[in-house]
Amino acid sequence: MLLPLCALLVAAQSPASLEASIARLPVRVGEDVAPTAVDPLALPLSAPPARARVARSADGSELYLENGLVRRTIRLRPGCATVALDDLVTPRSLLRGPSPEARLRIDGRDLAVGGLVGQPNRAYLTDAWLEELEREPGALRLVGLELGVPQERFAWGRRRHFAPGAQWPPTGAALRLDFAPLEREPDVLVSVHYELYDGVGAFGKWVTVENRAAEPILLERFRTDELAVVERVNWVETRAGVPVPPPDSIEVVTDFAFGGFDAPQSNRHVVRWTEDPSFATQVNYMRSTPCLLTVEPTRGPAQRIAPGETFEGFRAFELVHARGDRERRGLEYRRLMRTVAPWVTENPLTHHLLSSDPARVRAAIDEAAEVGFEAVILTFGSGFDMDDETPAFLAEWRGVAEHAQRSGVELGAYSLFSSRGVGAEHMIVSPEGESPTHGRCPAVTSEWGLAWLDRVRAFYARTGFDQFENDGPYPGDVDVTPRPPLQAGALDSRWVQWRLTRDLYRDLRAAGVYINAPDDYYLSGSNKCGMGYRETNWSLPRAQQLIHTRQNVYDGTWRKTPSMGWMHVPLAEYHGGGAAATIEPLAEHLDHYRRMLRANLAFGVQAHYRGPRLFDAPTTRDVVAAEAAWFTEHRDILESDVIHGRRADGRSVDWILHAGPGLGTPGMLCAWNPREEDVTVTLVVDLTYTGLSGEVDVSIEGGPPRRAAVGPRGRVALELTIAGNEMSWATFRAVGR
Repeated sequence: MLLPLCALLVAAQSPASLEASIARLPVRVGEDVAPTAVDPLALPLSAPPARARVARSADGSELYLENGLVRRTIRLRPGCATVALDDLVTPRSLLRGPSPEARLRIDGRDLAVGGLVGQPNRAYLTDAWLEELEREPGALRLVGLELGVPQERFAWGRRRHFAPGAQWPPTGAALRLDFAPLEREPDVLVSVHYELYDGVGAFGKWVTVENRAAEPILLERFRTDELAVVERVNWVETRAGVPVPPPDSIEVVTDFAFGGFDAPQSNRHVVRWTEDPSFATQVNYMRSTPCLLTVEPTRGPAQRIAPGETFEGFRAFELVHARGDRERRGLEYRRLMRTVAPWVTENPLTHHLLSSDPARVRAAIDEAAEVGFEAVILTFGSGFDMDDETPAFLAEWRGVAEHAQRSGVELGAYSLFSSRGVGAEHMIVSPEGESPTHGRCPAVTSEWGLAWLDRVRAFYARTGFDQFENDGPYPGDVDVTPRPPLQAGALDSRWVQWRLTRDLYRDLRAAGVYINAPDDYYLSGSNKCGMGYRETNWSLPRAQQLIHTRQNVYDGTWRKTPSMGWMHVPLAEYHGGGAAATIEPLAEHLDHYRRMLRANLAFGVQAHYRGPRLFDAPTTRDVVAAEAAWFTEHRDILESDVIHGRRADGRSVDWILHAGPGLGTPGMLCAWNPREEDVTVTLVVDLTYTGLSGEVDVSIEGGPPRRAAVGPRGRVALELTIAGNEMSWATFRAVGR
């Protein structure tokens, strides 16, 4: 049974007190949290296969964080260290041996946080060897622990529709381990924090450092985790240009992320696979197998901690992948994101308006409400200036925002940060041999950057706007310029500028402001990043854009939920192409407009419908309204996971399946015919991740249901006739629903 938060807390107390606290933990008996027989990804988040918990061994020497999917084993004595990490679904052991719980450098002193040494062979760890391991010399020792439940990292202001069952904070178990030097008067208390979530094979982990000395201390570096992972391959030789692939059993993402649309890119500054110098018996003759996972900033943070103050590190989320296939790994990652950043399931239908004339904006709000769109953003190129702080400007737009609220429509605005030119004294100056990510970028810590943060916060507080499109958030550039008192130079610049940007997003998320950002800031509060496309492709002929749209979304949803990525629909000309590339005049290209709407909405994806209007005639209005209504009717299943069927190639039928276990409609298939003539096809659809089995009711385009049998491997055959250049769809429900 999980003890309530703060039920156990021992900080730098006696060993006897620590032992008493450990003894009060529930005892794990054998395999009493066994792997589930049901695939957890075919269950809704609200019905996990097993609850997360913390338990101890009978003798009190080990703690277990487990939830039926994964288990992390932490040895408590003679030194504290993770000694096992197990995937319970496959099942398999993922670690070769122990490492310290964290590493720090404080005032030039390297400190291991826990740790065990003496393993004779780093390829594996036996029970007998485990009993003989010794505490790492000079390491900080475990002095206390706290057991509880996950707490929210920051507030989530819920203003709009989000996925059914989304919870914040996530449910699960939390553990805090406190470490201090015992050989001298404790001048520092280092806490290692863990969270394990119900129904997700992932651990949250972060480090805090409390200064208990009389003088400030300098935290030069810190390593959140270090794991000696079982190697993925055993290549005897290493050849130039052919790197040994790292393990794929564990994936780590952090909120210390920037400079990329996707997590592997944006976490490259902190998550690394390196060689393990202690792994002398590896098969590779050059001992260059990348199998040591480290989670540590490449620079800094170089932060001074005043007496009595506590430094908090970034959050790392360590996801154990149960299987190697692409769909399964994507589902596991998407479930993690829905769990630890549930605001990513918000997904309003938004018009990106090419105007900043207040009268035209009011009219666009009315038009959006008329056709079922939920928001209007004053988009890039609209001429809107969020930097205008004059009272008359803010008052006028407060009135427009109030009109939007009365109409049930959100109002948003665009701002540019990175790649923007301001005074030279405010720009990032890169270290020698480096350059800013986007060619140029203001420093967040500069006078201009701090004023920009204040202006953004003030704008939303004073106008009541609902959405923020930040083009180019801080991309992780290093700045050598001292900017006291916040920034000393290159070593601390990345940490401070990221923290200031993160705090802005957290504040906006708490206020319920929807955030579009072309960067992976999901874990810091942003809602959406680009799905992934080449901007100049929107200058191609319209027919080509349609295929590209389906290809881009198909590719993007391996990692992103439909609501995590935006697409683009050029109502007005974008990057050239002239009349052949644009939809305006809308009524003259109505079939293409409808197909572009359906291509995005049938994937559950919102696009930047960028132009001066959503409709130009009653017929156009009726088509847009019908597509928006269709999306709204099926919203929950359309915004659920995409199971990938066949990618668009312009020759044969391409299709996807939406899977939303626990929904009234847990399965929905969408299929497109790219050919001019009608086609009839039989698709074999795998319903495993819908949670459906036995017999199901199938309805084609809302027609009467017909019974179908699901095969032993979760598959069902479905015959569809699809008109030329059109889409068809079908729903799958439990019998009688």
